[in-house]
Amino acid sequence: MKKILRISIVAAMMIGASSVSVQADGLSITDNVYVKGEIRPRYEMVDDDNSVSNANALTNRLVIGAGADLFGTSWMSAYAEMTNVSLLNDNYRDLATNNANANSVVADAKQTRLTQSYIDFKTGKTKLRFGRQLMNLDNQRFVGAVGWRQMPQTYDAITLTNNDIKGLNLFASYISQVNTIFADGGPKVDSYDTRTLLFNASYAMMPELKVTAYAYLIGSVHDTYGLSLTGNVPVNSSLKINYRAEYATQDDASLDKSDGPDNVKANADWYNINVGMNMNGVIAAVGYESLSGIQGAGDTAFSTPLATLHGKNGWADKFLSTPAAGLEDFTVMLGYKSKGYGLFKAVYHDFQSEVGNTDYGREIDAVYKNKIPGVKNLGGLLKVASYSADTNNGIGGLNTDTVKFWAMLDYKFSTK
Repeated sequence: MKKILRISIVAAMMIGASSVSVQADGLSITDNVYVKGEIRPRYEMVDDDNSVSNANALTNRLVIGAGADLFGTSWMSAYAEMTNVSLLNDNYRDLATNNANANSVVADAKQTRLTQSYIDFKTGKTKLRFGRQLMNLDNQRFVGAVGWRQMPQTYDAITLTNNDIKGLNLFASYISQVNTIFADGGPKVDSYDTRTLLFNASYAMMPELKVTAYAYLIGSVHDTYGLSLTGNVPVNSSLKINYRAEYATQDDASLDKSDGPDNVKANADWYNINVGMNMNGVIAAVGYESLSGIQGAGDTAFSTPLATLHGKNGWADKFLSTPAAGLEDFTVMLGYKSKGYGLFKAVYHDFQSEVGNTDYGREIDAVYKNKIPGVKNLGGLLKVASYSADTNNGIGGLNTDTVKFWAMLDYKFSTK
């Protein structure tokens, strides 16, 4: 895989910085060249209600990418992308260069990275991708690019997709390396080798029902098998109902057992039920999610190591890893969205253990985002998360109140 990645980097670099096709002895090396990018400055405040000073982080994400068709073909193309995270202050602990800082953590360290570099081969509605790439499967509960953080999570992989049959989408990927959001030099690894296979198949039988089945065989961690039913049900011209019902189970790793001791086992399950509505822009939803905990010998807590975890169980990120006693998350959401006024929504969470009767706490989240008038492709966001702990739960990190606030601008551009 490392050889494949090197090949993809060389090929993507052939795109060059120019939008003009390069000619060599009558052969067009690059055609349909395009450039795309993103500028995303953000302020993030974290108040953990403890002896550590508040974090006040000013950071910026800069993304520059270029892609093109190769060698005069319509079936072979390449894309390369660099991402830079810069710090405008150091009043926070970033788990890398500022790891000794006496402030709360904001996991956006200063770094520059090749975040994507791949070659695509297409025939009909089948595509084969070699190289470093982003992946966002379904709602990112199991596999995601962690796009909320300034440096995304990427994958060195070979990926095959096909949608020849109307409504049927097939996905398969072999991953050799995961490139995390963290920078080199800190207590968190910036990348790690893995032997992971991902399979995902979804079939939209009708707007009211899409069935998705998946198998994620994650290195030496565990195998996850799951099924989801989702859909949108129009009740009348002004009211639509949407739903998600999903179940997954985890078992011992079958693909790679060499990286851990033989006695590391997996035995866990998860389910999620959510019903929502949209009535003339007024949106509401109720949901219940359960991640199993350790009930006895041989059990493990349900985990999703490749997921985009931010926002799955509260934006305060108190449950980035599942507690040993598991997690039950009951949610209520209410909001409004329209083309002119943007999106506002508030979400209430009640967190309980799945094993026993531990009350972890409650959380209220709210967000407003909209396009900035007068500047094409520029958006703005204000967001807050307030976690109120049950101080009797006795679990480190979960028994501390936490407030987080974000203010962000996001500008994207593309010549394509």
